[in-house]
Amino acid sequence: MRHVFLVLLITSPALADPTLECADASSQVEIGSCVGETEERVNQAMEASYGLAIRAAKELDDVTGRVEAQPALEASQSAWAGYRDAQCDAVGASYGGGSGTGIAITSCRIDLGRARVDELLRFAN
Repeated sequence: MRHVFLVLLITSPALADPTLECADASSQVEIGSCVGETEERVNQAMEASYGLAIRAAKELDDVTGRVEAQPALEASQSAWAGYRDAQCDAVGASYGGGSGTGIAITSCRIDLGRARVDELLRFAN
């Protein structure tokens, strides 16, 4: 239950712009560090929610006697990771190599990661 609370806290809609969550940061270095720490927390929430979703998919496969839900979820997660990486690389490319590129890429990964946590929790329920 603790993981679910943590996951819900990390995915709060109030946390819409990762850079705005770093209001105490006064330089790009500090903002970069702050969004990096946020990305780590989002990744932890994603691992927890993916674990819950995989367990639910396995239970469904066990109950139905089929082996479809778990492999489908695994394929979905793999495809999503590829999309996230390509999308955030495109966001970074739109900065033309400027100093905010890394922050933009990390913020993109946070936004997409939070959305994925929500999707995984729907699978888990």
